Amino acid sequence: MQISNTNVRDRILALVKAILEANSIAADVRPQSRLVDAGLTSMDMVNLMLGVEAEFDLTIPQSEITPENFQSVEALERMIVSQLQPELAA
Repeated sequence: MQISNTNVRDRILALVKAILEANSIAADVRPQSRLVDAGLTSMDMVNLMLGVEAEFDLTIPQSEITPENFQSVEALERMIVSQLQPELAA
């Protein structure tokens, strides 16, 4: 399966923005923005994890559910691409 990083990034940004909007938070989220600084709570992070799994039709391995991987859109993007295309992450 071929997937572009830009497509992954856009889809993650849409998920993050939807969670923020649901919480009535207007934040300018950029790929390098810290998600907690944008207003995401720990419960929002759980929702984001579930949203990522549904959006990309994958199960995030327990070992990848770390604060570092959920720190920013960029970090999530790297983790997702490594899950979808493990041969490129090596």
